[in-house]
Amino acid sequence: MFVKWRMTANPFTIDSGATVPDAIEMMKEHHVTKLPALRDGKLVGIVSQADINRASPSDATSLSFGEVAYLLSKLKVYKVMHKNPPTISADALLEEAAILMRNEEVEILPVLDGEKLVGVITESDVLDAFVEINGAREKGTRLVIEADDQPGVMSRLAAVTGETETNITHIAVYRTGMESSLVILGVNTLNTDDLEQTFTAAGFKVRYVLRNE
Repeated sequence: MFVKWRMTANPFTIDSGATVPDAIEMMKEHHVTKLPALRDGKLVGIVSQADINRASPSDATSLSFGEVAYLLSKLKVYKVMHKNPPTISADALLEEAAILMRNEEVEILPVLDGEKLVGVITESDVLDAFVEINGAREKGTRLVIEADDQPGVMSRLAAVTGETETNITHIAVYRTGMESSLVILGVNTLNTDDLEQTFTAAGFKVRYVLRNE
């Protein structure tokens, strides 16, 4: 799955020369907590509500409300934003985005096509895609099968499934670090008794069954 299929295209942005109150107002208006910051149409940073909070006087300040408002009105986005944030290509795989987020400890990635900002992708987007890829919300059954980690196992699983005329809709593999792996098969039926018995007869262990009605 590609980043461009899951990203939010044409995200709300703010000019890096805008004021902090402008950023606050835009975040409130569009119900977001982070905004890509542009200069001359190119990405130069990301400003977040957390960045603004850090730059704002604390509640313990002796300044009046009017004085605080005046100071913020003079504060520019480029002074508080996170400069040169990690980015990802629209044509990258979703797992590349997930790895980059983890490595850089960020919740959002600007998505670029060349130097042009075309979208943003967030942790929530990645999690939603994970749920979709695994078919966790679709009607049917998910079987967790313990299988030897050796060549030909997938073809054997497919053959066993075919014996019961059951269609595999989703598949995922979890490496256990031992000689076996856990294979999660999504199938298009709620009645899997025959399938489970066939797997057992073929030497596989059915470890868990989850039905979504």
